[in-house]
Amino acid sequence: MIDQFEITSNISKRMFLLSILKFENGYFISISEDQLRIKSISVSLATSNHTNTAKVIQDKYDQLFIDTLSRRISLMINGICIMSLFTKNKLQIDDMKTINDKILKSIEGNKDEHRG
Repeated sequence: MIDQFEITSNISKRMFLLSILKFENGYFISISEDQLRIKSISVSLATSNHTNTAKVIQDKYDQLFIDTLSRRISLMINGICIMSLFTKNKLQIDDMKTINDKILKSIEGNKDEHRG
């Protein structure tokens, strides 16, 4: 299952493309500014309420953001989360909050669909 979203920031006026690809044991999530591209990559694996995260390709500006989000999602699903982030400049806090909320709502919605 693939969810795709386009988010335009009200404050910074930047456009982000979110692609969420769901697998049986995890997610691949791509966050790209203006165009679909792969840049930095973070991989998290949750086992027994503990996560291990690897920075495959480190981000110049927002590594903490993708590491934290990747860890959180892997714990939510008790599985694997691979996250890619491509931005032209450092993300603003409001952009991070908007992206974070959209991704988490999508994943929580997918979890609810599979329970019913």
